[in-house]
Amino acid sequence: MLEFHSDIETYFKIQYLTSRDHIIPYLKGKMDMTPPLRVLEVGCGEAGVLKAFLELGHHCTGIELEQKRVDTALSFFEKEVEAGQIEFIVRNIYDIDPMKDKLKSFDLIILKDVIEHIPDQEKIIPELKKLSKPGGILFFAFPPWYMPFGGHQQIVKSKVLSKLPWIHLLPRFLYKSILKSFGEPESTVKELMELDDTGISIERFDKIASKYFSIEDRTMFFINPIYQYKFKLKVKKVIAGLKDIPFIRNFYTTAVYFTLKNDK
Repeated sequence: MLEFHSDIETYFKIQYLTSRDHIIPYLKGKMDMTPPLRVLEVGCGEAGVLKAFLELGHHCTGIELEQKRVDTALSFFEKEVEAGQIEFIVRNIYDIDPMKDKLKSFDLIILKDVIEHIPDQEKIIPELKKLSKPGGILFFAFPPWYMPFGGHQQIVKSKVLSKLPWIHLLPRFLYKSILKSFGEPESTVKELMELDDTGISIERFDKIASKYFSIEDRTMFFINPIYQYKFKLKVKKVIAGLKDIPFIRNFYTTAVYFTLKNDK
């Protein structure tokens, strides 16, 4: 397992830097970022992404299922929570009612490295409409399932398996057998098998999202922006021509940024 997956503070900092140096500059080219905006992150974890938005004067809300991760976030944002600049909701997004929960609609909704973990993506994307302001923007970032490490195999303990690209594309029974033979914990095997069920391609996301929102932009990266901080690699976009090859582009796109607009 790579160090940043077990070190919460390092992981938090990486998420923050990616948000500050890449996500926010990207969004400034797609929407008016004049503060204060109401910003929601679904699956916020420890809220490293939201920290960069707080620094710009935006009001932030994080939704997260795991209480433990929110407790960590609260320890990072004690002053901001007390000042009312950020709030956290520990609940399934499907259980949130904007009226009952007294939530105003949001100018910007973020799902970073989350959609590929959610079962029934056909359900979650329209669900976001009730939380989005008319004309509001939704930002998604995710690794396509077919990219070299789209199965998140980098989280395993085995140094050999964690560095094997495309191993997650093996037949499920074979992949599961290999993980077990290398002594991976049942919890890790279960998580990776769930990803096998929920991993999403560029084309599938495009098809679902376009039913409910206008797709304003798709930006594909050959070198994921977060790799600048994880591996000290220079960020590179997929070049013209290669980004337009359906399905095949999933194999060399390590991250895709989507901007959607709520105007339907």
